[in-house]
Amino acid sequence: GINAEYGQEKMQIEVVERRKQIDIEEQEVSRKEKELECVKRAPAEAESRKVMILAEAQKTKTLALAGAEAAAIKAIGGAEAYQIEALGKAEAEQMSQKAAAYNQYGDAAIMSLILESLPKIAAEVASPMNKIDDIVMVSGNDGSMSSEVTKLLAQLPPSVQALTGLDITKALEQIPGVTKA
Repeated sequence: GINAEYGQEKMQIEVVERRKQIDIEEQEVSRKEKELECVKRAPAEAESRKVMILAEAQKTKTLALAGAEAAAIKAIGGAEAYQIEALGKAEAEQMSQKAAAYNQYGDAAIMSLILESLPKIAAEVASPMNKIDDIVMVSGNDGSMSSEVTKLLAQLPPSVQALTGLDITKALEQIPGVTKA
């Protein structure tokens, strides 16, 4: 009897004590999880939020800079377009004024401009000849240098007419005192 009852009671007391010990250990595990939450997870989550906020701020900054840069490029492009347009209008106006002046003075003015520019053209054409030390001209059958020079001069009026559209032979005939040879 009593020993058996005592043994059973003792066993029940041990079972209750073990259950209490298990409860205490479960509470300790829960406490450690909460501690881990506070010590590790919360700062990690805060750091994660911080990184996200910084990334968003960087994105906003980059977009703002890109927008500002695009606006600057657009403004510069607009200014350059305006400059090109103004330059084009000025050149067109200048050409229009030249055309009006040529119209007013006719062929005589154009001939005057061409005759004034012929020495410049001749100088430009002849400039490479500054580098030539010797010139050897081989003439045709008659052997005269004057016939070669005459041929060169005879080719000048058609060349001027091809380049400018103006017949200098006719224009020269219209100048008082000039006679055809």
